[in-house]
Amino acid sequence: MKLAIISDTHDNIPNLKKVLDYCRKNKIEKIIHCGDLAEVETLDFIQDNFSGDFFLSFGNMDYARNAEQTFTTENFKNFKFFRKHGEIEIANKKIAFVHFPGYARKLAESERFNFVFYGHNHKPWTEKIKNCEMLNPGNVANQIYPPTFAVWDSLEDNFSLIRVNELK
Repeated sequence: MKLAIISDTHDNIPNLKKVLDYCRKNKIEKIIHCGDLAEVETLDFIQDNFSGDFFLSFGNMDYARNAEQTFTTENFKNFKFFRKHGEIEIANKKIAFVHFPGYARKLAESERFNFVFYGHNHKPWTEKIKNCEMLNPGNVANQIYPPTFAVWDSLEDNFSLIRVNELK
């Protein structure tokens, strides 16, 4: 199974479309978003263009306009929302995801997870903390750093960094 890890979309629909097209073409079944999606219209776009499971940990830009009432599983099927951080298990790997790097580090240091994904600073990064792989997929928004996202292939147990500007 393949899982996409994205962060910091900041309502950049053209780049998000490239990411979702890539996911569809490459049979990616799940997406983890590490926060700063921004407006509910961006969630509408994802729902209309991705049929797999979608997990979102809120970032600092996801609280506008009563986001907690709007971003609900009642309004979005196959979506799960997490106020502070999310936890899931895929292919016998325990995964946590959060928006903020400092919080991600604490989760990684807890030794409860195989992977911790995070965003916020827009910079793609990986770091091993004890037995936990910490990963920032970069940003989809094309802010500060060029737009990127990551893909985890659970069968190969490896990560790839995808450059959005190289996608058609």
